[in-house]
Amino acid sequence: KLSKKKLKLLNRLKVAELKAVCARPEVVEVWDVTAPDPPLLVFLKAYRNTVPVPRHWSQKRKYLQGKRGLEKPPFKLPDFIEATGIAEMRSAYQAKEDAKKMKQKQRERMAPKMGRMDIDYQVLHDAFFKHQKPPPLTGVGELYYEGKEFEARITHCKPGDLSETLQAALGMTDKSPPPWLINMQRYGPPPSYPNLKIPGLNAPIPPGCSFGYHPGGWGKPPVDQEGNPLYGDVFGEHGDGGESDEEVDKETVWGVMDEVEEESSEEEEEQEEEGGQALDEEAMSEGIASGLASGMVSGLASGIASSLPSGIETPDTINLRKDAEGPRQLYTVLEQKQVAVGTTGIMGTDHVYFLKHIGADVEVTISPEELEGLDEAQVKALYDAKVAELRAANRREDFSDLVAAKAAQQKRKQQAAQDSKAAKKAKGSDTFKF
Repeated sequence: KLSKKKLKLLNRLKVAELKAVCARPEVVEVWDVTAPDPPLLVFLKAYRNTVPVPRHWSQKRKYLQGKRGLEKPPFKLPDFIEATGIAEMRSAYQAKEDAKKMKQKQRERMAPKMGRMDIDYQVLHDAFFKHQKPPPLTGVGELYYEGKEFEARITHCKPGDLSETLQAALGMTDKSPPPWLINMQRYGPPPSYPNLKIPGLNAPIPPGCSFGYHPGGWGKPPVDQEGNPLYGDVFGEHGDGGESDEEVDKETVWGVMDEVEEESSEEEEEQEEEGGQALDEEAMSEGIASGLASGMVSGLASGIASSLPSGIETPDTINLRKDAEGPRQLYTVLEQKQVAVGTTGIMGTDHVYFLKHIGADVEVTISPEELEGLDEAQVKALYDAKVAELRAANRREDFSDLVAAKAAQQKRKQQAAQDSKAAKKAKGSDTFKF
């Protein structure tokens, strides 16, 4: 008879079996098989946006106790602050302080001098408002673990792109294959990057290159027994599956309002005008025909000749549309002037704009009777008087009288309150009680 411990070990899943039933085998760890429900645990770990459990949960020592033997580096100023030169100024000031005697230090401690390390305001403004960069932050779902700050941050690198430094270290040129291409053709593309296009593996090789194992050759293309590619279009037979540059319109900006097409309305108006002219011609021809039938042709001709003045020709076309308004100005470019930073305030800028004040026009009405018998000087004086009168009427109302009346009223109230308080105090001093 087996014990409970041996029976439990026999019924426990193997790591390989647990990886086989999981959709993402890379999340399976050695101790996952000891869980009460290993498939459920692996499902939760493989679920999207799941935050993992911190790594130190299985460690015997306390959290962050492994850093006691490491020397903590001194604090380093950020690059944008160090670029101001404050470190050199501070070191020079410290050397000067060390050279002083104890008596001088005691004297300066009692009467210190301020502003010894003065930096230009423009330099500080540029450092904090132009050159400042945010500190590196952890992403969503990332947890801190012991020793994470000592790991290399590779955020500027992209899979598949070889830098010039790496190409020079490997002795490669622009058309040379990477040294790991042969193993990729043998074992397949990297499973962590299934959509990565690798020339010679699942993408065509550069033009002018050839397959082979000679120097500069791109190995053997991975094909099956019938010669079909295993991982992708390695021969470039199907072309680019995505959209080409010719099919994509890169000049049109998204979100721009379409221009109103007025051609159709203009054509309709022209057709209406042509139709109206045709109707007028038909009516004229009918009237002339009726006049011929009644014998009034001579009278009609003489009437037309007498009604039309000489020297006037009938135009071929008549433009009945209103003149379109000219193009309106969407904005006005303001005049800019460079000034010293800090002259206009604490958070000043290095430039200002000129805003020209446009005065409102004044309409003056003068009757013709008032201008009779006046010379040029008297007319000018009359105009100036009218303008001054209108400006005085349009001037804002003066509230100084109201403010003065309100202040006098408040003063009278305060004086009355003080008088009543003094009267009560005097009355209380007269009537003394035990």
